[in-house]
Amino acid sequence: MFPRLRDDKGATIPLFVWVVGMVLFAAFVFFVFAKGAVARSGAQSAADAAALAAAQQARDELRLEVIAGLPTGAWVLPLEGKVPSPTSGFPRAQQLATQNDSTLQFVNPTFVAGNLAYEARIETNYTVGDSLVPGTEDTTAKANATAVIEPRCHMVANVPGQTIEFFCDGSGLWVIDPKTFNAGDLPTAKELYEVNLAE
Repeated sequence: MFPRLRDDKGATIPLFVWVVGMVLFAAFVFFVFAKGAVARSGAQSAADAAALAAAQQARDELRLEVIAGLPTGAWVLPLEGKVPSPTSGFPRAQQLATQNDSTLQFVNPTFVAGNLAYEARIETNYTVGDSLVPGTEDTTAKANATAVIEPRCHMVANVPGQTIEFFCDGSGLWVIDPKTFNAGDLPTAKELYEVNLAE
């Protein structure tokens, strides 16, 4: 009986080594995919930040167009976001991509559901790194994101040379005299427009 026990024990050692080896290999492979998931998550965060930055830059410039159009009555379209892109959005988008260790490949103005929007695409400057899976060492992550500028205000009255009125969600009715107004008396860009990531 004792020799049989020694034989059984000896037979289980190779099986144990094989099982441990497979578990370790699976753990290494899982680690590689986990690093890839982290890289993709970082890429998406960088793309989101770049798109939001571009849209926020456009939002600020839309406000300037509203102010410039008050004396002539040409403020309505920029107030409602129905104008061609006032900016490429590239400088701020590039800045945010760099801060997230990524390279901005492009940022393009577009429209989503009739609202001005900015789409950004980035590529990470970092890779997955060394792994057991061939070809992943130099793999970077890429991601796209789109941020939409949603107007919060709409025109109530627009008669050139007279007081003008518009209503904003959150800040109420605004009555402006285009002959005597000060830019500081107008709503802020955040009060005029809401910037959100497209779903």
